[in-house]
Formats: sequence, structure tokens, C-alpha cells
Amino acid sequence: MTKTYRIGQIVPSSNTTMETEIPAMLRAREAVEPERFTFHSSRMRMKKVTREELAAMDSESDRCALELSDAAVDVMGYACLVAIMSRGAGYHRESQARLQGVAESNGHPTPVVTSAGALTQGLAVLGAKRVAIITPYMRPLTDMVIDYIEAEGFQVVDSIALEIPDNLEVGRQDPLALTDIVQRLDTQGADAVVLSACVQMPSLASIQQVEDALGKPVVSAATCTTFQILKALGLDTVVPNAGRLLSGRYR
Repeated sequence: MTKTYRIGQIVPSSNTTMETEIPAMLRAREAVEPERFTFHSSRMRMKKVTREELAAMDSESDRCALELSDAAVDVMGYACLVAIMSRGAGYHRESQARLQGVAESNGHPTPVVTSAGALTQGLAVLGAKRVAIITPYMRPLTDMVIDYIEAEGFQVVDSIALEIPDNLEVGRQDPLALTDIVQRLDTQGADAVVLSACVQMPSLASIQQVEDALGKPVVSAATCTTFQILKALGLDTVVPNAGRLLSGRYR
């Protein structure tokens, strides 16, 4: 019998992308693999991408984990990269452990994946040491993301900050515009490119196209989160046309 997995996501209230791109990738996987998926979310209030709103939002994540564990989801994804990164180097480990504890105390032990941890873990799986990134954030938040990534042992050789403060506006960006934006990014010295270091900036439609053009791995916060979700479920990490990380060659 085909097994169905429940995918839980903890998302900012203004996020419109992770509930689009994660299901799109796993639906594409359903065309080539037997497993099936359903999707369930709990929301944390956040409208503007500022350090203050991010900190207030993160404090709601325990409630969200509790609500999702009521639904006995099989995995939870904390779908806000910058909220984690704004709390200081390595915070994704603390957040993951705490949220897993919330679910366990509610009688439903559940693996937790954070998009912040997933991004750096995905780069490590690819063997990347030097990366170039694109973010929608204001430059101070982009620099904070760079600091977080570098604290995990990577070197960010170039970055583009699109400086869009409104989270809804970030979600309205055309993902195919990244095929032009990436041409302004210095990728020559990079082992991999992070096309969207943000779970709200759409990029899935461009991942494979940009990877094919550059000839080096291209990821996003969303593709890395999907990779870690599949790993947490013990499933093959394969999604068609979503870049090298999700090609199935990495277990």
C-alpha cells in the first residue's frame, strides 16, 4: 500500500511561498516515486522583515509546533530562514531541539527541520566551501545572513541584496527574474549558488535553468528544506528539475 506522509510547516503569517514551493516539489516527486504527501501549516505573525518583528515571531514557534503535533504530522519544517539567523550563530540547533521537545511532550515525537539549518546542511552535502547568494532582504539583514552562513564554515564570495522590506512584496517577485539577476552575481569563485536565501522569495522555476547555465550546483532555502524533509522521513532525496541537490545522488 502506498504510504502517505503528513508534512507540517511553521510559517510566517505573511509567507505565501513555502506552502507553494514545498508542495510543488513533493507533487513533482509523486510523479516518479510511490510516496504521497499532505500539507499542514501553523502560522506566526510577521509582516515586515525587521529584527524586532522576527524576534517576536520566533517566540510563537513553540505554539505552532504544539498545534502541528496535534495533527500527528510526520515532520515539521520551520519555514523562516532569517528569523532563525537573526537570533545568532548556530541558533537553528537550539530551535530544532526545543521544537522537537514540544512535540514529544505532546505525545507525538516529530523530527524538525529548520530552513536555516537546511541551507547550510545542503551546502555541506554538496561539498561547497565558497558560495554566492541572492537575498530579498535589506543590506543589514543580508549581512547578518552572510555572518550566519560563514559561522557554519562557508565563505560567501559575493551577494546581492534586493532590499525589499515588505514580506508580501517579496512573495510577489517573479521567480524567472532570477535568471537575469544572477548574471550580476560574481559566481566565478563559488562552488555553489544560493539563488534565494529566503523561503519567501520564489525561485523554484529558475533553479534548474540557472544550474544548467552556470554548470555548478544551485540551491534555494526551499530546495534545501525539501532535501532535509525527505532525509528526515528516510525517503530518496529526488525531485525532478529541482537542481543537483535533489537529483537523488545524495543520500
